[in-house]
Amino acid sequence: MKIPRRIATVIINSLKGGVVPRIGLPYITVGRQIEIDALLHDVEIIADGGASFRFIVGKYGSGKSFLLQTIRNYVMDKNFVVADADLSPERRLQGTKGQGLATYKELIRNLSTKTRPEGGALTLILDRWISNIQSEVAVESELAPGDGSFCKLVEKKIHETINSLNEMVHGFDFARLLTVYYRSYLDGNDENKAKVVKWFRGEYANKTEARAELGVNIVISDDDWYEYIKLLAVFLKKAGYGGLLLLIDELVNIYKIPNSITRQYNYEKILTMYNDTLQGKAGYLGIIMGGTPQCIEDTRRGVFSYEALKSRLEAGRFGRDDLKDVLAPVIKLSPLTYEEMLVLIEKLADLHAGLFEYEQTLSQEDLIAFIKIEFGRIGADTNITPREVIRDFIELLNIVYQNPGLKVTELLGSETFEYAKTAVNDETLEKEFEEFEI
Repeated sequence: MKIPRRIATVIINSLKGGVVPRIGLPYITVGRQIEIDALLHDVEIIADGGASFRFIVGKYGSGKSFLLQTIRNYVMDKNFVVADADLSPERRLQGTKGQGLATYKELIRNLSTKTRPEGGALTLILDRWISNIQSEVAVESELAPGDGSFCKLVEKKIHETINSLNEMVHGFDFARLLTVYYRSYLDGNDENKAKVVKWFRGEYANKTEARAELGVNIVISDDDWYEYIKLLAVFLKKAGYGGLLLLIDELVNIYKIPNSITRQYNYEKILTMYNDTLQGKAGYLGIIMGGTPQCIEDTRRGVFSYEALKSRLEAGRFGRDDLKDVLAPVIKLSPLTYEEMLVLIEKLADLHAGLFEYEQTLSQEDLIAFIKIEFGRIGADTNITPREVIRDFIELLNIVYQNPGLKVTELLGSETFEYAKTAVNDETLEKEFEEFEI
């Protein structure tokens, strides 16, 4: 398969740097089919007006972010809007110094659609909403856009959409700002449009500033930003999209908060979001959070330290490592199998050769030998992650490419790899790879 050079460059550079590429994932996706199918089932529920909440749990480098990005790309193709953010010391779900609002700002900044996958899609969404209504009115009424009756019908339809939001928390102010945006759109007043967008982005420092510029007595704050996310999800459906999916990664940064009361406030916010989605208090909204096993299961500092969440999320009596319930709120990522990793490095070898325009010379025996060495390290059966294997393999490809006379068998058999070779469990690995032997 011919992969565009720009995409191949992003994939190789991102993976070598230990991060997930934002584009080109279908070219290297391997495994995780059960997890992907479960999350795509949630997408169908969201499109029908429901809501969902999931935790994706795995060790660093196990593929959490990769799975999130795969789902992100899929739902954008299904006409969903996606917003993603990584938590950090400055971005939390709740805070006293604007950390919750900082997360909201990051989500809105990264608001993405199929036609604007890199983020920053808020203005595009608002303009498309108005344009869609104008198109609908033109078809229904057969009037020309310049006709006075046409404008009245458009305004009537705009108000129907807006008024349906009034009954939700903060819906009146949300609707009022949409009205301001629409009138500014008609008048060609880009300055006023920019002020409304600034408000939706959470960038007004206080109510006084918002009142002076827009005539509204409310601003988005640390305490209520999630209420506006729920409003946004319903609005997006009325604007012609499938719904809204939030992807919040690096949950470990809540686990690392030193103050126990602050941690509990953040877990309380998670509980609110969880209850809203499962009890039908939110619509057209999906939330997926990513974290490590420790930040979820630690009963002293993790999510499970908040008893109300622990009782809702912990596995029942019938769950086992070999019998995963991917329909549960918590999806635990198992390590990729040897076979899946072999398929992945085959894809990477072909992609690398295409990018640097050389003939791929690694045989399947070479690839199997590499996997045996990687998985033969002491403790690799439970501790090795795809990130480590991919990093090592791309490094191997780079070295072989830059040294054309070097044989892969020589490199793998060198003293550099002796530490790993001595730990290889030949019997176990040979059995796993029998079907691949040539």
